[in-house]
Amino acid sequence: MSIDIPGPWTHRDVSAGGTRFHVAEQGEGPLVLLLHGFPEFWWSWHHQLEALAAAGYRAAAVDLRGYGGSDKPPRGYDLVTLAGDAAGLVRALGEANAVVVGHDWGGLLAWTMAVYHPKVVQRLVAVSAPHPLRVRRAPRTPWMLQALLNQAPFLPERRLTEFNGARASRLLERWSSPGWPDPVTDRQVRAAVQIPGVAHCSQEYHRWFLRSVLRPDGLRYAHRMAAPVHAPTLHLHGARDPAFPASVAQGSGQYVEADYTWKTIDHAGHFPHEEKPAAFNAELLGWLGR
Repeated sequence: MSIDIPGPWTHRDVSAGGTRFHVAEQGEGPLVLLLHGFPEFWWSWHHQLEALAAAGYRAAAVDLRGYGGSDKPPRGYDLVTLAGDAAGLVRALGEANAVVVGHDWGGLLAWTMAVYHPKVVQRLVAVSAPHPLRVRRAPRTPWMLQALLNQAPFLPERRLTEFNGARASRLLERWSSPGWPDPVTDRQVRAAVQIPGVAHCSQEYHRWFLRSVLRPDGLRYAHRMAAPVHAPTLHLHGARDPAFPASVAQGSGQYVEADYTWKTIDHAGHFPHEEKPAAFNAELLGWLGR
């Protein structure tokens, strides 16, 4: 599979902290860094690349560590390291700070960036992603159940890739509103999870998140994440998100001392930026314009 899907954007590799990342970029202006979730890759932001560029922004959608065309090192799948990756990417792209937009795992990463690298996060947009401490305190959500199932060795990787990535397709369908994913996205995501190394690396995110809860590194992370976020924050959530109930996500505002805006996208599930891109882009661009 070619990660360099053609379009009005450009593709390039960017090195940050000794790791190579694949980035799709479009537009000129203030930088907006777009961070995808599981089990996707940069393509999940293709609607926003075009909309942000048309509105006068420089949009950069990255394949996270272990995904797509980025490097797949054997370690570094904790949120602290991943936040360092993203902060380094902002600097490698020639900017001191950026608007950081993250969905699902990319959203947890964006929250972490705002605490660990506050000078890099000019504004924060969390999409279908409660604050990490809210996630830890909601162990019965379908998202956490998925993370629990991914703790076993070897089996989750095999299940994700068998039958040409059919499990990834089922996850997209199960966590979204009716009628999505579209055939192109379905085909791209199924192919992307079969890239060598992606299935294993993507499970390592989940394994660290749960296994670290009682370990020193996880306890240090939780203590640090209790610090308030000082970046203006927009929190966008699908009104029908089955992975994270809206009530779990909305409580994230308690961790933000700056302006905090909560918005739900009607008739959308866990992937509002893809399921309802017009409504999502209107909320995002309206907030950025203010």
